[in-house]
Amino acid sequence: MKILLPDRRETSFGCSAIVKNWTMAIDSELLEILACPACKTPVTLVNEGTGLRCGDCRRVFPIKDDIPVMLIDEATVEP
Repeated sequence: MKILLPDRRETSFGCSAIVKNWTMAIDSELLEILACPACKTPVTLVNEGTGLRCGDCRRVFPIKDDIPVMLIDEATVEP
């Protein structure tokens, strides 16, 4: 059996393959309702799906294990 990996490489079932930068996309419906907890502005996906950025206060909230971490203390501020 063959499977198609996210970077479009094919591998046989049962063999081990390490694929870096494999990220799940945030569901578009979830992205529509997510807002910055600090200023209530909608957030956008950044860094190839590794974070959510607020356009007003420039906070970037990480996405860990495909779950957005919308905690102000966990966010970084981009210049």
